[in-house]
Amino acid sequence: MSSAILDVEQALLLLELEAPFTPRDVQLARRRMAKRWHPDIAPPGRQLQHERHLQAINRAADQLGRLAEQSRGGSVSANAVKASAAAARRAREEEGRRNYEAQERARAQASDRAANDPFGARVPDHSVVHSYARCVAYPEWGVGNVTGIYFSGEGDDVQQWARVKFQIGVRTVPAGTLQFVDFSTPDPAQERVERFMTAAQHAMAEGDPALAAQRLIYARDADPANPAVLRLMTMAFWQAGDLPAAARAVRDWGRAEDEDGRAPVHRIASRIYEDQRSFTQALDEAERVTSLIPRDASAWQRVGRLRLRRGDRPGAIEALERSRALGPTAEALLDLATALHLAGDLGGEVTACEQATRLEPESAAAWSRYAHALARTDRMSDCLAACERALALGDDPEVRDLRDRVQAAAPRALPEQSAA
Repeated sequence: MSSAILDVEQALLLLELEAPFTPRDVQLARRRMAKRWHPDIAPPGRQLQHERHLQAINRAADQLGRLAEQSRGGSVSANAVKASAAAARRAREEEGRRNYEAQERARAQASDRAANDPFGARVPDHSVVHSYARCVAYPEWGVGNVTGIYFSGEGDDVQQWARVKFQIGVRTVPAGTLQFVDFSTPDPAQERVERFMTAAQHAMAEGDPALAAQRLIYARDADPANPAVLRLMTMAFWQAGDLPAAARAVRDWGRAEDEDGRAPVHRIASRIYEDQRSFTQALDEAERVTSLIPRDASAWQRVGRLRLRRGDRPGAIEALERSRALGPTAEALLDLATALHLAGDLGGEVTACEQATRLEPESAAAWSRYAHALARTDRMSDCLAACERALALGDDPEVRDLRDRVQAAAPRALPEQSAA
């Protein structure tokens, strides 16, 4: 709706007229308002305001007069005025929404132009022989048209820029990241692999593993048996939370690796399967690691923990004992203590917890487990000492409750009576 045209409600307010009205009512209102706002009776210096107001009155009167003449019976009812006013308000709201969206698009385009096309208003400092190029840092942009080379800086700090029109829009990139394209020769597969691997590593560094995985799909399509590509794809899908895709990628990675490189594949596969809660497959992969690297203490710890999750207590104890013999850690010792506790070996559990506290004397979890293990023995003073040590390292309601219960159950000695 043009700003010069008023809706019916506004026109009635301007003419000081109320619905229902007829063409005769509009004519009388026009005359009355003309007598009031004629420029000839305006105060000095106010003739222009009176003239413009009278013009608006005449436009409103013409609009209302035509509406009344076209109405049934030559009269416009109050309900018709309300409906017309509501329609006019909706039209103004729609026009306002379109204007707001247009302004937002213009602001977004201006922001994008300022961020990605700072040389848009400048004449290129250097022409280019090859028109088409791709950015090796962002190969998903595709091939773009290089419109010019620009320079910034002075002295030894001169930087060369390229303004390139991609399908997603204009981008200003360092000229050194461009790889010019010759469509007369096919693109070598190794170059595609290198290009998309670089882009995927950038995405991983920026914290976007899902984008990195999408870029690595193109690298894998160029060289399906490249172990480096499949390894990075596995990690990207795993970090992105796409566990089925990560499992497929790790299987492809295992088929591409030689015998010496399969231990890391089985290690990662075991962790992925465990995240999928497929503990049988996770245990199989972990046991393959121990067969390839039999002196890896962490691999035996993982086997023990997975066996314990599947209810194999003797097998878990065997694996965790081997882990303790090869290279004990506090975490592995606490896992061993859990397995021994489930097997009913209280002495072994206490010993494992005590060794964990010696390995990591600042571990509140180790002292807490040690205190709970001692509480099932008759070593009450040692249990209280372990509780106090655990609480000194970190407040734990369970340890605090255990300490209170042990103190309450401790025997009390009668005070010695002096001789009479």
